[in-house]
Amino acid sequence: MSRMIFDFDLFEKNNSRTLFNDGYEYILGCDEAGRGPAAGPLFVSCVCFKSYDNLYETMEELNDSKKLSEKTREKLFPVIKENSIYSIQKIEIETIEKMNILNASLYGMKLASIEVIKKLKTENVLVLADGNKQIKDFQFPQKAIIKGDSTSAAIAAASILSKVSRDNFMIELDKKYPKYNFKKNKGYLTKEHIEAIKKFGISDIHRKSFLKNIL
Repeated sequence: MSRMIFDFDLFEKNNSRTLFNDGYEYILGCDEAGRGPAAGPLFVSCVCFKSYDNLYETMEELNDSKKLSEKTREKLFPVIKENSIYSIQKIEIETIEKMNILNASLYGMKLASIEVIKKLKTENVLVLADGNKQIKDFQFPQKAIIKGDSTSAAIAAASILSKVSRDNFMIELDKKYPKYNFKKNKGYLTKEHIEAIKKFGISDIHRKSFLKNIL
């Protein structure tokens, strides 16, 4: 975690004041996995660390899930869950197609955040959302953080929970739809995946709106 900036250092004001000094009791981080694939659901997570004490020692490899190996993500997955209050939401294809992928992502962040806030039993929180868009119709204080999964510990942890959960889900889904090799491509449009779609057609877990150019 040598390049990871802790959440309580993210928004320094006047070189001294921090988020916690601004009166927030808890910092929550949200991120998703699966915005790009043409098949499978979207997974969105929210993480609130119980404490930032010894976080370096506990999760020194914590970073954006895309920058970590599968082995490292799998190792950190249970550690994050053990040291945080968290929520993992699965957003189904029907919702993605109805709302579009961006709105589905923000909707997932809303659901995950509200579940964590209920578990915390306090509304004195700040929610950090990865990206440049804020959560819609959301009553709690929030900030959108561009590349937040590389700068916020909570967002990075949420990205790992989402990524591992989705990858494991797609591996299981491969057993039902072996023609598309989801265990390898995780629903992304690899050359092999595109050829399978052209040969076998689309399944009920493909996102039709993502396949207009192919179909």
